[in-house]
Amino acid sequence: MKMPRVIMGYCPHCKKHVELEVERVKSRPRSELRLGQRRYRRKLKGYGSFPKPKPGPEREKPTRRLHLRFKCKSCKKSHQRRGIRAKKFELTEAQ
Repeated sequence: MKMPRVIMGYCPHCKKHVELEVERVKSRPRSELRLGQRRYRRKLKGYGSFPKPKPGPEREKPTRRLHLRFKCKSCKKSHQRRGIRAKKFELTEAQ
């Protein structure tokens, strides 16, 4: 999927349509303080192995979910929309 680096879109902070800069959000390390991570660590701690078997290559989804951050050019604030699925993703220069 190809997407331009700058698009016209709605800014929830300005409450109007303005030019938005698009950037791909990089994944960061998971916080060890989150409830799900604490529950996962607690489950691994006791007797036994992993709580669930790791899915094999045949069970993997064909596409990855990617998240985009949109930064408003007028107020400089950024927001995210719901993630989309794509096999390939490329940011292109404006036409």
